[in-house]
Formats: sequence, C-alpha cells, structure tokens
Amino acid sequence: MSDDENTKTESTEPDQGEVSSSGQIVAPDDTGVSGEPALPTALGAAKYVHAAFFVIGIVTAFVASRILAGIWNALSAWPPAVRVLPQLLLFGEDERPSLTMIVGVIAGIIAVAQMFRNAGIRKWSDDVAGELSKVVWPSRETVVNGTIVVVVASALATVYVGLLDRLWGFVTTLVYGA
Repeated sequence: MSDDENTKTESTEPDQGEVSSSGQIVAPDDTGVSGEPALPTALGAAKYVHAAFFVIGIVTAFVASRILAGIWNALSAWPPAVRVLPQLLLFGEDERPSLTMIVGVIAGIIAVAQMFRNAGIRKWSDDVAGELSKVVWPSRETVVNGTIVVVVASALATVYVGLLDRLWGFVTTLVYGA
C-alpha cells in the first residue's frame, strides 16, 4: 500500500472522545463527562424544543384549569347536580380557580410527560432541533435595517392610498355633485 492509500483509508476504531483533565473520557457527542447529560449551555437548538414543551405544559395547565372551573361553576349553579353532589358548594366561586389550577398543572405535567415519552413525538422534536441548528439567524443590524425598510414602505403606502382616496373623493364629488 502506498502512502496515499494509507491516508485515504478511514479508521475502523470507534471514536473514544477526548481525555479530560480529571482523566475521564469525554464522549464526542456533547453528553458530557462519563455519559452525564449535557449542560443546559451545551444544549444548542434542543433548548428551543424543550422550551416549546414547557410552553405546551403551561398552556395545557391554563386551559385545563379554565375548563374545569367553568364546569365546576356550571354544575354548582345547576340544582340537580348540587342535590346529587353537595360537595360542589364546599368552596366559593372565588376559590375554585385556585383549586382547578392545581389540577390543571397536574394535567399539564402529565400531558408533557406523555408527549416527551412518545417515541414519535420525541423523534419529531429531535428532528426539529436538528433543523433549528441549521438556521442562520440574521444579525441585529440586518433586522434593524429590515424593520426600517418595512416601516418606511408602510408609511409611504399609507400616504399614497390616502392621497388616492382624497383624489377619488374629489372626482366623485365633481361628477355626482355635493
């Protein structure tokens, strides 16, 4: 085998990572020292996906608590339900949202945990994180310049449409009379 062929062949040994200052092997895939999970600062685009799961949990908790509070209030105002279940009146109408929020938070936690454990959703969220890591975000200067262009163009379009409206109003008044 020539030297050129030796440089072109790939190593069949698995990548063992680097050795840290403490002598432990650091995995090559951001998992941290000795297989520990990555630090939040090393999450990259996955932090956005985790934030989305967090937001889904909050929204689920809020919506579930509002629905439960509405159902509780409706049932406590319905005399047949109160006869069957007098415990509906144990708490006042102003205390019910606090209690239903607790149930809503539990529902949100369960919903997010179930979504996070679902293999299909987990794969999809990992794919989303992978795609987010490919995004090239614009610089601050680009965003500011783009915003200025949009505001100026909107102002010019507003003035143009306003002038056309006045012109057509004037022409209409001339044609049809006042």
